Amino acid sequence: MINKKAQGLSTSTIILLVLGIIILVVLVLGFRSGWKPLSELMGGKNNLDTIATSCNSACTTSSKYNYCSVMKEVKDGKNPKFEATCNDLATNPVYTSRNYGIPTCPGLCTD
Repeated sequence: MINKKAQGLSTSTIILLVLGIIILVVLVLGFRSGWKPLSELMGGKNNLDTIATSCNSACTTSSKYNYCSVMKEVKDGKNPKFEATCNDLATNPVYTSRNYGIPTCPGLCTD
């Protein structure tokens, strides 16, 4: 009689398979429905640091278009999301009272 032993999967192999399936599902969802819903699902509640960095860079490099014209989608976690330019966020009293930390760039947005 031949004694055949069953070969089982190791725990690490099972864990790697599960992680691979999860990553595959996230990639499929991202490419089919877009990445925006996934980023909001994964904690995209506040993007003020990103906007402040972008506005500071636009001011430093004197990028008039990026600072004065490009609308940023602002999510501060307290108010409903809205769109505004860096100049609006830096000079409009409604936004400056919220202390978003957007630098003013004097003379850049004048016609």
